[in-house]
Amino acid sequence: MSDVLARVQAEMAAAAPDAALSHGVLVLPVAPAQLLEVVKRLKTGFGFDLFLDVTAVDWPGAPLRFEVVYHFYSTRDFVRVRVKTRVAEQDPTVDSLVPLYNSARFMERECHDMYGIVFRGNADLRPILLYEGFVGHPLRKDYPKRKEQPLVPYREGGS
Repeated sequence: MSDVLARVQAEMAAAAPDAALSHGVLVLPVAPAQLLEVVKRLKTGFGFDLFLDVTAVDWPGAPLRFEVVYHFYSTRDFVRVRVKTRVAEQDPTVDSLVPLYNSARFMERECHDMYGIVFRGNADLRPILLYEGFVGHPLRKDYPKRKEQPLVPYREGGS
């Protein structure tokens, strides 16, 4: 483990007691309430200046069904870190990272489209990959593969 990742793991021990190395990447499982604080510390204190992506993992039947997964990179130290948090199906809401990384604005829209995760504080969660009127979230494991979507009128021009 690199020196940077060892320092991150030591400093984040209270927020992420189950932190571990996986395939050379430090994984920090945190509670949703601690997400912004942990990510802010990674950015300002450890130089993780590049937000790579956000996605989710669907665990049907689990009390906290969705695992929201974030990846960050330090262009100074050339290391990656992964932050994970879990949310329930009844309220799949986490705080938006837009205040810390402007690129989160678009990445969160994709995760919202595909999984239905709500990013509190992101004012624009319009569909980015799907069309307006699409019903459901296609990367959820219970989404019916053969489901027919409602027809939408074709629009001429760019109005």
